[in-house]
Amino acid sequence: MKDIRRELATRKYKTTSPFIYWAYHKLAKLVYRKCNMHFEIIDDVNDCDGPCVVIFNHLSRLDHIYVMLATYPKRINMLAGYNEFFRSHLHTVFKLNNVLPKKNYCNDITGMKAMMSIIKQGGSITFAPEGLASNDGTNKPIVPGTGHLLKKLNVPVYFCELRGQYLQNTKHCLDERHGKTCAKLSLLFSTEELKELSSVEIDDKINNSFRHDEYAWQKEQHVKWESYGRICHRLEDVLYRCPRCGKEFEMYGHENVIECKACGNGATVDDYYDFHKFNDDCVIPDLFTDWITEERMAIIREIRNDPDFSFKENVKIGILPNDRYLKKLKTSVIVSEGVFTVDHDGVHYRGKNDDSHDFDLTYNEIYTVITEVDSSFFNFYVKGEYHDVFPERKSSIKISMLIEEMHRLHVNTYKNFVWNDFMYEPEKNK
Repeated sequence: MKDIRRELATRKYKTTSPFIYWAYHKLAKLVYRKCNMHFEIIDDVNDCDGPCVVIFNHLSRLDHIYVMLATYPKRINMLAGYNEFFRSHLHTVFKLNNVLPKKNYCNDITGMKAMMSIIKQGGSITFAPEGLASNDGTNKPIVPGTGHLLKKLNVPVYFCELRGQYLQNTKHCLDERHGKTCAKLSLLFSTEELKELSSVEIDDKINNSFRHDEYAWQKEQHVKWESYGRICHRLEDVLYRCPRCGKEFEMYGHENVIECKACGNGATVDDYYDFHKFNDDCVIPDLFTDWITEERMAIIREIRNDPDFSFKENVKIGILPNDRYLKKLKTSVIVSEGVFTVDHDGVHYRGKNDDSHDFDLTYNEIYTVITEVDSSFFNFYVKGEYHDVFPERKSSIKISMLIEEMHRLHVNTYKNFVWNDFMYEPEKNK
């Protein structure tokens, strides 16, 4: 009988064969030949004789294409989410390219062994220290301990700086939009710098290097995007709170319109990602990210003013099979339906019909969640086992921010950026 978990744990990972990597490169250039890609190579990884690490700010599911094109012909093994190895349409591709599995936001011995193995073989690896593609066009803090990992690997670290990829492929709409995208490759840490700097200093430098806002960049670049008339498709996944009436989950995005079903507040969005209010009575922030900042500040304000705060959502829970690969683009098998709760004690789940999948996690155990595919659902690990959570309402992004801010209130190892300190100042967050 097939045992996928055991196979992943015992698999011997190698550097990708020259032919497979050449075919990957040719296919990528063919498929994405119409994309307006711009590359700037400041420090070429091909000048690095030995192994290296390439990190990148994670903006979309297309990022691996840019990293590969920026570093070719050097063969680099890419990390991917552990759960992706259970999906049938990725199984063969991952195996041919020797993609390495990693459990995001989870202590993962298998992933560490795979990375160390490639480096010891003289190969190179690439991964996104944020742990997931951006939910909203801004960067998230990197996974705590990234600096410690890089010191342990002890090879040069290059940074592939990406711009425009989130606008090309957002989390709320998976259309691949044509516009302008950029990738810049440079050396971020030499081995000497890794030895001299502390793990915290390395983390801080990466976070500062990753600082980016896709919508602010878009304002400067003024790129026109081919949105196929769907620029607001499911935009309410991200912009879920009305800036005028404050009601949640009443926003509705369709075609080029985002509007509140409760009060009528809304705007159209053009192919430059600019808002145009319905009328002067409408309240619409200047940037998408201003809207998202207001949503986060509302969460901060609410949980810090209410010691009995509790957010409940009806959800379905999915887990990974072990004896078969998932087909039809599925990410898990639904095994339970119940109530998901976020409160000051932690994150909880209670099944309606049985308790076999119930769990309670403290904020020492969880500090954020993953939107692996899109913003309609999220996932994380419970005692090392992958769990999908499918909310009844479009609440995934709120839950993600809510868990992060609860963690910051009670534990705060997954710290927000210093440039966001204003969010926590009572006089500014009223």
